[in-house]
This record gives sequence, C-alpha cells and structure tokens, in this order.
Amino acid sequence: MIRVLLVDDQPLIRSGFRALLDAEDDIEVVAEAADGERGVELARRHLPDVALIDVQMPVVDGIEATRRIAADPALAGVHVVILTNYGLDEYVFDALRAGAAGFLVKDVEPEDFLHAVRVAVRGDALLAPSITRRLIDRYVAEPPRTGAGDGLKWLTNREREAVVLVARGLSNDRIAEHMVISPLTAKTHVNRAMAKLHARDRAQLVVFAYECGLVTPRER
Repeated sequence: MIRVLLVDDQPLIRSGFRALLDAEDDIEVVAEAADGERGVELARRHLPDVALIDVQMPVVDGIEATRRIAADPALAGVHVVILTNYGLDEYVFDALRAGAAGFLVKDVEPEDFLHAVRVAVRGDALLAPSITRRLIDRYVAEPPRTGAGDGLKWLTNREREAVVLVARGLSNDRIAEHMVISPLTAKTHVNRAMAKLHARDRAQLVVFAYECGLVTPRER
C-alpha cells in the first residue's frame, strides 16, 4: 500500500486528489494539511511514501517544507512531489534543489497523476519529456555553478555516464541498452551515483548534471 500525504491550502484541490487516490486499491491517503508547517509535522507522524505538496501556501511554503523533509534523516523514505498551477517556474527549480522528487501541474490528467504517485515511490524522477526539455533550457542558459562539480571526482566513469543518461531522461532499461549492460547493473550505477552525490532521487541527479556542466547544450 502506497501511503500519501496531501499538503495544499485549497480544500477543493485536496478533496479532488483524495477522491482519485482513495479509489485506487494500492494507494491510501494517510493525512492532509493546509500549510507547509503542518505538512512537515504530519510527515514525521505518519511517514508517508509520497508527500504531494503545493508550492504556495501560508505559514510555511512548499519549498521550505520540502527542504525540511529532505534535511530530516528520519524522513529519508518520503518522496516529495511538488504541485503547482504554473508549470515550470523559479519555485519549481528551488524545490528540486531543496530535495523534491519532481513536480506535477495541477491540471494533469487523472491517469497521469496516479502514475506519477506510483513512479515517485520507486524513486524515479517525475519529469515528463516536455518538462525535461524546459528544465534543460533553464540550466543550460546559465554557466555551471561554482563548486557544483566537486562531487564528480567520486564517480567512476560508468557512474558518470549513467548520470548523463539520467539527465537526458532515459529510464534504467534505456540506460542499459545505451551502455550495453543489464538493467540491474544500470540501476546499480545510478544508485551508487545517487549515494555518492547525496541525491535523494533521480530528479536531483538531473539538477546536478546541469548545474555542474556534466551535460551541455550540445548533448541535448
């Protein structure tokens, strides 16, 4: 059973998402909150698998709530998915840096919403191809961030290659095909890179790859 926490200050939005989730046999909504501070409290109390968190909320916003969850070792198993009305904006980039597994626009189709919740539990990045392209455009428009590439020295050549392929939006199966290895070995390379770079999930690997210049515009 996938345990979900809903954090949004709009009751109608929460009730709509809850109706969708509760109708699924493998998903359970364990708690709801109307602000980020309460959301973090409930995350600590219920230890959900996925926390769906709105960006703009009173008291504590979604970015700070995400940062607090990501910084708490006791909540390492909580995958934060940011909910936004605005698509890709500065809030979303900040949230990804803060530790979000990805994000969803609130007008997402119901089947895509449910799929995203299940994907989040697996630790995969919730970045659709169109979103990934816009994410790439945002990062390649700026020079690599100073010091962002320090973690590269800890990666093997194969792990570095796997990170590049993750940043291009490839699944483990596609990475395996590209690197001519088994899917299990591909997953191992990705997981080891995540551990060495202290990345909570694949979304943070994407952020790392572009911030440090590991992937460039020519490689898109």
